[in-house]
Amino acid sequence: MVRVCRLVWSALLLIGAVTAAAAAEPVSPRVIVVGGDRDYPPYEFIDRSGRPAGFNVALTRAIAEVMGMQVEFRLGGWSEVRADLQEGKVDVLEGMSFSEERAAEVDFSSPHALVNHAVFARRDSPPANSLADLAGRSVAVHRGGIMHDMLVRTGFSGRLTLTPTPADALRLLAAGKTDYAIVAIVPGMYLVRELKLTNLLPVVRNVATHRYGYAVKKGNAELLSRFNEGLAILRKTGQYEKIYNEWLGVLEPEHVEWRTVAKYAAIVVVPLVLLLGGFALWSRTLHRQVALRTADLTREIAERRHAEEELRLNQQQLVQADKLAALGVLVSGVAHEINNPTGLILLDLPILKRAHADTARILEERYAAEGEFTLGGIPYSEMREEIPRMLEEMHDGAKRIKRIVNDLKDFARRDDLAEMTTLGLNDVVGTALRLVEPTLRKATHRFRIDYGDDLPPFRGHAQRIEQVVVNLVINACQALPGPERGITVTTRHNRSTGSLLLTVRDEGVGIRPEDLPRLTDPFFTTKRESGGTGLGLSVSTGIVKEHGGTLQFESAPGSGTTVTLALPALQEKSP
Repeated sequence: MVRVCRLVWSALLLIGAVTAAAAAEPVSPRVIVVGGDRDYPPYEFIDRSGRPAGFNVALTRAIAEVMGMQVEFRLGGWSEVRADLQEGKVDVLEGMSFSEERAAEVDFSSPHALVNHAVFARRDSPPANSLADLAGRSVAVHRGGIMHDMLVRTGFSGRLTLTPTPADALRLLAAGKTDYAIVAIVPGMYLVRELKLTNLLPVVRNVATHRYGYAVKKGNAELLSRFNEGLAILRKTGQYEKIYNEWLGVLEPEHVEWRTVAKYAAIVVVPLVLLLGGFALWSRTLHRQVALRTADLTREIAERRHAEEELRLNQQQLVQADKLAALGVLVSGVAHEINNPTGLILLDLPILKRAHADTARILEERYAAEGEFTLGGIPYSEMREEIPRMLEEMHDGAKRIKRIVNDLKDFARRDDLAEMTTLGLNDVVGTALRLVEPTLRKATHRFRIDYGDDLPPFRGHAQRIEQVVVNLVINACQALPGPERGITVTTRHNRSTGSLLLTVRDEGVGIRPEDLPRLTDPFFTTKRESGGTGLGLSVSTGIVKEHGGTLQFESAPGSGTTVTLALPALQEKSP
C-alpha cells in the first residue's frame, strides 16, 4: 500500500512539473493580416523600396503597437484584397469607404478619415460644375471603388471607363482618351503632382463625401473592437493628429480658427477704417467743387457732341442729296435712250396692223381653198386669232414703256423752283404706283388699290408727293416676310376735316412700340443691315409738312403697319 501511494505521488509530481514547464513556455500571438490597396497614395501604396507606406499603414502600425498586436501587411489590387477579406486570406482592410451596400458585406470601424471625391478634367475639357454636366461624356473611374458603386447605383448616364487604379484613370484623362475622371481629391492631387500630369486640374472639388475606416468580415466583432479601441487611444494621445498631418495635412488646406481670423481682421480692418474715415472727411471738402466742375464739363461735352452730331448729319444729307442729283441726271439720260426705240415701235406698229389687215383676206382665201396650212410654224387656224392679239399687246406694252419713262423723268426732274399746282390725288398715286410696280410684283401676290370717287383736288408739287407715296409703298414691301402677305392702298375724302387721305396698309412684321416715336428721325432705320439709310421717312415728313399735311403710323409687332397721309383739300368756292 505504501509503495502504491509513493507511485501515485511520483506521478502527480511528474504531471505538475510538466504542466509548470508548459505554462512557463511563452505562446506566440497570432499575426493579423492587414489588406490594402497598393495604388491609393497617400493613404496606402507600395513605395519605391517595395514596402507598404501611407497614412493607413502608419496608422495601423501605431494601433498595433499600442494594442500589442502583430500585423502583416498585404497590399494588392483593390478588387483582389476585397475578395481576400471574404475568403479569409486577410483579417482586416485598413481603408474602405462606407456605403449601405458594403455594410451588408463587412463590418466597419469608426471612421478614421473623410474622403472627398472630385471631378478632374484637362484644361481644354468642356466646362463642368456638377455630376449632371457629365451626362453623355466619357468618365474614367477606379473599378470597384466607392464612386464606381455610387455611379452604377444612381444610374449615371455617361460612359464609364473602368481602370485598375486611380492613377490609370488620371493617365487616360491626361492622354485625351476620356473627357473626365472621378478620383478622391487627396489621392488625385498627390498623383497629379507625382506623375507630373500638368494638364489636369479638379473642376468639381466635392461631388461626394464618404466615411473611410477599417473593415472586417461580417461578424468579426472582437478584432473590430480592438482596432476601434486603438484608434480612440491614438486620438486621445495626439498621435493620430501627428500621423494625419504627416501624410495628409500638406495636401489639404490648413484649417484656420475663427479667433485667428478675427485677430488679423482687427489688425488690418481697424486701421483701414480709420484711414478711410480720414479720406472721407477730406473728400467731402472737395465734393462740391468736383460736382460743380463735373457739371460744367458734362454740359460742355453734351454741347460738343450735339454740334458734332448735327455736322455729321448735315454731311450725310449733302452726300445723299448729291447722289440723288446724280441719279436724276442718270434717269434723264436713260429715259432718253429708252424713248428712242420705244418711239420707233409705236410708229411701226400701226403700219404692221394695216399690213396684217390687208393680208388677212388673201390668207383667208387660201385657207378656204386649200384647208389648214402653217404660218410661222403654227397652224393658220390659231394664228388668225393670235396675230391681232399680239399686235395689240405689243402696242399696249410700248405705250406702257413710254408712260413709265415719262413718269421717271418727271420724278427725277428738279422741282426746287417749281410752283404748286392743282393736282388730283388719284393721279399722283397712280403715277407713283407705276414707278414701283416691279417692286410690288416681287414683294406680294396680294396687292389691292381702292381709289376714292369724286375726290376734290389739292395744291402741291406732284414729284414731291409722288416721292412720299413711293417711300411709303417701298417700306410696306420691305416689311413683308413673304409674297403671301398683302398690301392695300386706299384714297378717300374726309369731309368732316376737309382732308384727302391716303392709307398704305401692309400685313408685315410690324414695328416695336419703342421704335414708333423715332420713325421720322433722320437716319433712324431698322433695316441698316439691308442698306437702309433712315432718310426716306424723314424726307417724306418734311415734304408733307411743306404741303400742310400730316403722317400718322399705327403698328404692333406681328400685326402689320398702317400709314395715313393727310393733305388739305381745296375748298369749293361758293357760287
